[in-house]
Formats: sequence, structure tokens, C-alpha cells
Amino acid sequence: MYLLNFMPEYHGDVIISSSVRLSRNIDKLPFPVRLSVAERDKLNRAVYSVLADAGLPVKATDMSKLYPYEAVALAERGVISPEFASSSGGRMLISSADESVGIMLNEDDHIKITAFESGLQPEKAYANAEKYEKTLDGKLRFAFDPELGFLTQNPKNLGTGLKVTAVLHLPALSGSGRISSLISTVSKLGMSFRGAFGDSLSVCGDMYRISNCVTLGIDEKTAVSNLKSMALQIATKEHSCAEEMIKDISVRDRINRAMGLLSTAVLVDNDEMPEMLSLLRLGAVYGLCNADVSVINELMYTLQPANLNCLAGGRLSVREQDELRAKIIRKKLFPAE
Repeated sequence: MYLLNFMPEYHGDVIISSSVRLSRNIDKLPFPVRLSVAERDKLNRAVYSVLADAGLPVKATDMSKLYPYEAVALAERGVISPEFASSSGGRMLISSADESVGIMLNEDDHIKITAFESGLQPEKAYANAEKYEKTLDGKLRFAFDPELGFLTQNPKNLGTGLKVTAVLHLPALSGSGRISSLISTVSKLGMSFRGAFGDSLSVCGDMYRISNCVTLGIDEKTAVSNLKSMALQIATKEHSCAEEMIKDISVRDRINRAMGLLSTAVLVDNDEMPEMLSLLRLGAVYGLCNADVSVINELMYTLQPANLNCLAGGRLSVREQDELRAKIIRKKLFPAE
């Protein structure tokens, strides 16, 4: 997993990560839905060969060779989409060793390149994704129309085929009830503002993701700049709200209770974990406890059910997951206790 470092200089107190995804298709080749498994496999080999020959750091994962929970674990960490995990025939994931780059082959489009960075660094993420894109375009030639831009199976992605995303931790805005009006405002500006996990309609651990919706009639740099500007505005609102929130003794009490529970519990279930880690992260950011924010960022992703199954090397019962989750939290967040 790409380590989600706490980077204050990139607004890491609020903005956990930035990512850029480029959707591309090979010119004159039918979309994946019209390709046979053999044709998809041929495309997979061609893409991998181009990147490997260029000396880019890549590893190939044949999705059909994974156990279902291994595929879901990748989706939990955000490396692939839930849709990509749901079907494996003729699909391949090409990624860097640290998962800072993940390339889905034969989802709805031939190629989807996603690059991740800690904090608010969408420009850096875009530069990394673009490096892979240019390498592939130079050999495979992407489908492009002078008026419509890059051609994609879903018309909503026509144009740049670019999705820029920032994942934010917003406990103060969420806890104060201000998040609903903010979501409404951001949506009117052509951006998506939803929960960061699961089906995106529910919110876990006060984690949200904001993404651009407009891909046609706008260039890549403008899309990146617009998303960055909006994420900064939301982070500023969160700072202001949080500074007032932590003055409330009941909030400080909840943070201390979360720290006490997580440091001693022998069972932590998947429903209570996000809330407890969210409170602990709020306390750590504002100096109310000594927990490592980078570790909390990582645990938000890696303690979900499928990732725990991967760690154990097989399917665990719910009770076994809860026990392992508690053990990892105690070991990583409270090593001296």
C-alpha cells in the first residue's frame, strides 16, 4: 500500500491524499465489453511490455488468479475500483511496488491510470500518471477526437478522461452538521463530494472524497487547479470549525475515551473502528494525544475486512477479524503500553 504520510506542508492535517485517474482507450480497438477474454489478455500483455521495456517500475497482477477477498482488499485500499474487483475475466492490474500507481486494464475502458500522493499534491500525482500515459501513447496510440478529446466508453468521461480526487478527514464539519450544506454547494460547482469508503453514499470515520465531474471543454491543468482550490477552501473551513470544536470538554472527553478503548480493547469491530480512529486522529492533529497520524491514516484502509483476511492468509470469521484488528491497533498505535 502507498503509505499515506502525514505531511503538514501539504495540508495533511485535513487532506489525507490526492489522486489522478486517466481513462484511455486504444485507437481502432473495440471497448473491453466487446472484446473476448483472449483479446483482453493480448492487450494486457502489450501494455505490460511497453511499460517494462521503458524501465518503469511495474508489477502485473492477473485478477483471475486472486481470491475474491484479495481483489476486494485492493478496492478497500483504493488501488482499484469496486467494479474492477467484481469481475476478473481478462483483467489485469499493473502497479508500482508501493501502490503509488495502479493501472486497471479492461474495466469499462482499456486503460485507467491512477497515481496517488499524500496530502494535497494533485499536480505531482498528475505528473506521475502522465509519465505512464505518454509512454503508452507513444507505442499504442490512444483514441482521440479533435472535438471530443479522448474517447471513452462512458460519455461522462469524454474530453480529458481525467478524474482528480482528494480524500479529506472532516470530523468538525461533520460533527457540527455543516457538512450537508457544504456538499450541496460543492455539487452545484460541478464536483462530487461523497463518503470516501464503500458505496460512497454512507460516510465512515468522517472521511470524504471530492472529485471533478466536468471532463469536456476543460483542460487537465485547469481541472487539477480547480480541485486543489476547492479542497483548500474546505480544509480552511474544517480548521476554523475544529478549533472551536476542541474547546468543548465533551469532545475532548470523547477523544480520551476513544484512546482508552483502542489502547485496551481485545475486540474492535468494523463499525466502531472508523469512529474511534477519527476521534483519535482529531486529537492527534490538535495535540490532544500522542498518536501517530500517518499510522492512523494507514489503519483506516488496512483494517477493513478483506485486508485483514489477506494479512491472515485466509478467510477469518467476524470475531477473528475483530480480535486481529484490536491487536494491530494496540501494537501500532500504543507500542509502549
